[in-house]
Amino acid sequence: MPNPVCDDGGPGGRRAELVRILGRRAEAAAVDRLLSDARAGRSAALVVRGEAGIGKTALLEHAGDVAAASGFRVDRATAAESEMQFAFAGLHQLCATALERAGALPEPQRMALGVAFGQAAGPAPDRFLVGLAVLNLLAEVAEEQPLLCLMDDVQWLDEASAHVLGFVARRVGAERLALVFAIRDDDRDMPSPLIGLPELRLDGLAEPEARTLLASGVPAPLDENVRERIIAEARGNPLALLEPPGNGHSAWFAGGFERPDALDVPRRIEESFRRRAHGLPAHTQLLLLVAAAEPTGQATVLWHAASRLGIAREAVTPAQDAGLVEIDTQVRFRHPLARSAVYQAARGDDRRRAHQALAEATDPDVDPDRRAWHRAQAVLGTDEDVAQELVRSAGRAHARGGVAAAAALLEQAAALTPEPAVRAARALDAAQAKHEAGASQAATGLLAVAAAGPLDVLGQGRLELLRAQVVFHTTRGSDGAGMLLDAARTVAPLDPELARDTYLQALEASFHAGRLGGDWTMAAVASAARAAPVASSPARPVDLLLDGLTTMFTHGYEASVPTLRRALDTLRGGVGVEGPGEGVGLDEGSRRRLWLACQVAATLWDDDAVYVLADLDARLAREAGALSRLPAALNALSSVLVLTGDLGRAAELVAEESAIRSATGAPPLPNARLILAAWQGRQAETTALHATMVAEATGRGEGATLGLADVAMAALHNGWGNYGEALAAARAPVERGELTFASIALPELVEAGVHAGEPGRADVALEQLRVRAQASGTAWGLGLYARSRALLSTGPDAEKHYREAIDQLGRSRMATHVARAHLVYGEWLRREGRRQDAREQLRTAHEMLTGMGVDAFAARAARELGATGEHPRRRTEKPTDDLTAQELHVARLVATGATSREVAAQLFLSPRTVEAHLRAIFRKLAITSRRELRGLPLG
Repeated sequence: MPNPVCDDGGPGGRRAELVRILGRRAEAAAVDRLLSDARAGRSAALVVRGEAGIGKTALLEHAGDVAAASGFRVDRATAAESEMQFAFAGLHQLCATALERAGALPEPQRMALGVAFGQAAGPAPDRFLVGLAVLNLLAEVAEEQPLLCLMDDVQWLDEASAHVLGFVARRVGAERLALVFAIRDDDRDMPSPLIGLPELRLDGLAEPEARTLLASGVPAPLDENVRERIIAEARGNPLALLEPPGNGHSAWFAGGFERPDALDVPRRIEESFRRRAHGLPAHTQLLLLVAAAEPTGQATVLWHAASRLGIAREAVTPAQDAGLVEIDTQVRFRHPLARSAVYQAARGDDRRRAHQALAEATDPDVDPDRRAWHRAQAVLGTDEDVAQELVRSAGRAHARGGVAAAAALLEQAAALTPEPAVRAARALDAAQAKHEAGASQAATGLLAVAAAGPLDVLGQGRLELLRAQVVFHTTRGSDGAGMLLDAARTVAPLDPELARDTYLQALEASFHAGRLGGDWTMAAVASAARAAPVASSPARPVDLLLDGLTTMFTHGYEASVPTLRRALDTLRGGVGVEGPGEGVGLDEGSRRRLWLACQVAATLWDDDAVYVLADLDARLAREAGALSRLPAALNALSSVLVLTGDLGRAAELVAEESAIRSATGAPPLPNARLILAAWQGRQAETTALHATMVAEATGRGEGATLGLADVAMAALHNGWGNYGEALAAARAPVERGELTFASIALPELVEAGVHAGEPGRADVALEQLRVRAQASGTAWGLGLYARSRALLSTGPDAEKHYREAIDQLGRSRMATHVARAHLVYGEWLRREGRRQDAREQLRTAHEMLTGMGVDAFAARAARELGATGEHPRRRTEKPTDDLTAQELHVARLVATGATSREVAAQLFLSPRTVEAHLRAIFRKLAITSRRELRGLPLG
């Protein structure tokens, strides 16, 4: 349903046309280029910015006229300030006419869109899955003819719609689609999802154009001094040039001047509208107020509300004659400032009367949420009945995925609640919703309302838990772990499962804080967690992880392995990696722990579990369309793939993760990029990434990132033979006993210590490695121990351990470590003077490492091979080397037989964009069909 149309230059006529084109040639040309690119299949988005009255809407109208004339379909929408609390309101307005094509969407996307728009029942969808649905919906429309989407007054867009449209704007590719957003520059920030999109800023008109426009709007000659004053004070704002002369006092035309306290241009324009409305009859003013308070622009609702106030339809005539509003089937204000001027100038009792009339005119079955909102605006003081309506509306908004809208409605419900205990509980619910929506700072104020209470003991525990979660989310520092422990102790007598979940959150918080966590180390938190209530039977994965980690840091690594292995097996469901039931039946709490489980699996050197769980986490996030969770899952999986030797696929996932984060407006995760760059041997890139990560992590108090950065640098330096630097990097995670990173760093420390002339340090690390490897019993762990033991051995013992290392690691997924075992064995053989045997091992290492792209270790193998008298083969270039990471990802999927629609659904693209990638792939590989693609080596 379209919103009221608001035109910066007024509806129709020469004045609107002058505003549209006068002095805007460059801006109009930019819009024309955008349309030309979209017509050619190069989709794009543009944000038009400027102060009120500067001509943003006029430029949008110009774009719409040009587009319509050149064969585009044009869909328009205008956000309204009063709609900001309604989830997906702006999005529904923009997509309303395209929804007839929703049947062409894949089922998950169609369901997500239906739930978001309140047209279907189901679990709250991930907002970025809604974004993918909208992208594909608009792409379907654009298949028939190019599409231009115009959204005005974006500063008032509801948060859910802003996130979706920001995603779509960043994800468009080859859809013949253009999006133009107009946003007012004032004290309101641009919606964060739109930050970073291409911008076009409208400044004031140059003086000659300003004079021309002023002359067009004044029917009588102006006093020269007045004309100069108006031009100076308008600062090129078209509406300021057109409004005051036609609506100012007669003294202006006689040489009068404005008072020294004159408002700035947008406020002065608003004031001119206010003065114009103030001079109208009382019933007309009240009718204008009702129109201003009704956000949908539906004339039928307006007239129903007016009849309840005893206002006749004829009351609109003076307002129309004054040029403030036009009403037919829709209500259209001359300008958004006219709407706000009318509403802001009204007395409080008149506003409440208007909203009460609108509530009575709104069908509770058709639009219960808007009715509840109007009722809330009509309340003076508190009203439990209205508060309950708002709570029900919040529940519906939350079910549609509008968490921010639910939070706003709950906050308003709390304010209207008369009973203190109920008000505190609702404030706590509102704070929880604010936190879930990412507005953790805003949640803090509601927590203060909740804390004023009274709250029962469970409510007090929830309050402490949420406060701790907010602190952890905003600072990642050491305070979060201690606060989570306090919350766990509070809720333990009343909700044992919640208490155990909270204790595990405290352990996670201490892991994140790591070496920067102060007194709240994992050992300290684990000691406190021993007081957790006993787990119910059967134990959940969360319970097993809690018990296992508590045991590890209180009774040692060996004692924890059985329980932690049970946790990993339970999360996997006892099914092999290709098993159809894998992940089925996991509750949401268990799914949220998959990342932590991957850390545990790496700690235990369980190569199968770490791969399966990382892959499972990514697949579950992808299948659910959970783009808020998928980037972190892709980051973890790509890190694992580096160790398995599949650096090409790891690079694809890193590129996908980066593209999704760019599309969703989230900052990139550098972890996997650092690990990939380190194993690729890219010293400059790794060093730069490392420096940035360390600085940012230190500022945020994320010690775990420092551990990850250390093990990445240790691998880089061992690859290039910089053993002193490798030793220094590996020492900190080992000496601090850090979860995950100590296990990964131990073999790096042994190798670096041996070659750096620090055998004592290597011996100590080897003993720790022995204890862990034998307790874990995995091929990865035992192979690393054998390789490390060989480095510290001599004669036949060394050779036996090298061969054992190759055998054990060969049974694991970790191909990089298999290749490194061949490398160090070959180095030892060369030092032993067994040149021929050394060549065989070094040749194998070089071929494996080169094929994987582990270039530093490959270079080390090449140097050693050269020392035996054999020149290593150069890497043969492959046709796929010219493909980008995303193109290679598309090629792999298409080669499996996936259709463009299936690939698009998996990679969160539109089918047309996938087809564009395929054309580039075919051109680069000199092929012409999908069948030929299937025959190429893409692995």
